[in-house]
Amino acid sequence: MKLKHVIGVVLAVLSLDIFSKVYIKTHFYHGEEINVIGNWFKLHFIENEGMAFGMTFGEHYGKLFLTLFRLIAVAWGFYFIQNTLIKQRYSNGLIFCGALILAGALGNSVDSVFFGKIFTESSWYHVARFVPWGQGYGELFHGKVVDMLYFPVLKGTYPSWFPVWGGESFEFFRPVFNIADTAISTGVISIFVFQKRLLHNHIEQKVIPVVEQTTEQA
Repeated sequence: MKLKHVIGVVLAVLSLDIFSKVYIKTHFYHGEEINVIGNWFKLHFIENEGMAFGMTFGEHYGKLFLTLFRLIAVAWGFYFIQNTLIKQRYSNGLIFCGALILAGALGNSVDSVFFGKIFTESSWYHVARFVPWGQGYGELFHGKVVDMLYFPVLKGTYPSWFPVWGGESFEFFRPVFNIADTAISTGVISIFVFQKRLLHNHIEQKVIPVVEQTTEQA
């Protein structure tokens, strides 16, 4: 893969992520939920202040730190993909996974940086709308990340003998997330699961046979 292909993947994921977030934010009340496929795939609109899957980190300064960290990670990600993965001819699969992770980080950065400036507040009785720059609900770098994908595939109750949570209800999968989170998770999990296949480069593939051939001749 070349850098233009990486940029294409990033733009495709980013466009889908932003479109879904803008649509949900301008059409759903906060907390509104609709079934998409049965009861196990729903659109459920929530916003979070910090990390992926609705997790949070700190308050004002924690939010600022996470936003700046995302932006730095995105800049470093482009540099790493171009100057390490592509130049050293790593597998296309690894470069594609890197592009997915980069796209996800950039997608959630857009919410954090801009949404507070261009949207009104979402609530259970008020659907957000676009406003002129600076008339939104928050400051630059302090926007809330929009989540909407919800898969409560399995619900039940822990048996009474179960340690700690006996008798309490459980739900799988509880977190609500977005397309950017999905891209990051897909990239990371794929690298972890297929690391033997992905974590190599073509230079090594060409050098190793030559070394083996030289050893045999010696």
